[in-house]
Amino acid sequence: MSRPERAHASALATTAFTPIVWGTTYLVTTELLPPGRPMLAAAVRALPVGLAFVLWSRRLPSGIWWLRAAVLGLLNIGAFFALLFVAAYRLPGGVAATAGAIQPLVAAAIAAVVLRERFTRATAIAGVMGVAGVALLVLRPDAGLDPVGIAAALAGTVSMATGVVLTKHWGRPVDLITFTGWQLSAGGLMLVPVVAAMEGVPPQLTGTNLAGFAWLAIVGTGAAYAVWFRGIQALPIAMVSFLGLLSPLVATALGWAVLGQDLSPSQMLGALLVVAAVLAPQLAAGWRPGPRGGPAGVGRLLRSRRPSAAHTKSSRDASPCRCP
Repeated sequence: MSRPERAHASALATTAFTPIVWGTTYLVTTELLPPGRPMLAAAVRALPVGLAFVLWSRRLPSGIWWLRAAVLGLLNIGAFFALLFVAAYRLPGGVAATAGAIQPLVAAAIAAVVLRERFTRATAIAGVMGVAGVALLVLRPDAGLDPVGIAAALAGTVSMATGVVLTKHWGRPVDLITFTGWQLSAGGLMLVPVVAAMEGVPPQLTGTNLAGFAWLAIVGTGAAYAVWFRGIQALPIAMVSFLGLLSPLVATALGWAVLGQDLSPSQMLGALLVVAAVLAPQLAAGWRPGPRGGPAGVGRLLRSRRPSAAHTKSSRDASPCRCP
């Protein structure tokens, strides 16, 4: 395996960590967190770890990046989390997950316009397979279709897809931890007034609750989003967005392994379709031979990620953080 191929495989493997971890959210939320506090859970996921990242790096945005960090924080964190929980409360989980499964197609379409990435037939086929697979995995015949819940699920999907594309389009002007901290802090601060108005803080939190919040904040948000943002910069949008289909797959597997939920033949077929949908864009685009062998475009991606000497020097002088 050549160096570009190894770099490509490594980027895929590390980026897949994020949706795999996100697949634990349902189990942690239902088994460990206090009930009826979805907005509190969203704010606690984002704000503490975001502020910790910013304090550690000791860097604030400058110039246009105040606006860009706010926009990305809104799309990737604040609006996405809020809409996700509205959908989760107003819709059966299967309906919300199926609506979210269209995100790879939405992200690929936006990337085709903004980033000029090709929207291929393989992408379209994989997108349909992904939606069908998730529907078989989690959708139930008696699922209700609340209009407000459907609107929230679709809006959350568009919000996240747009945030993913803009994250790649605008690039990353600082180290990974600082960049992640800006977005988590901005999104978390936007959720604070929503929590105050709608839920407030529960009078008592148990050790189990605190453990659940810690997992979602540190692993499920801080580490997961840092890896996610790095993958967005290193890989085409179609590849990254289709990895998100692993999340409902992991959630279903955990329900079977931990909660004792049954797996029907249709769910097993759905799992196979999801795996095929995740692999199809990688095989169709990621491993197409480039002009020098190896995955097409990976060499360009590697070269584009190398900062200039001036940028490297300014980054090191401005911040003690040495993260990639």
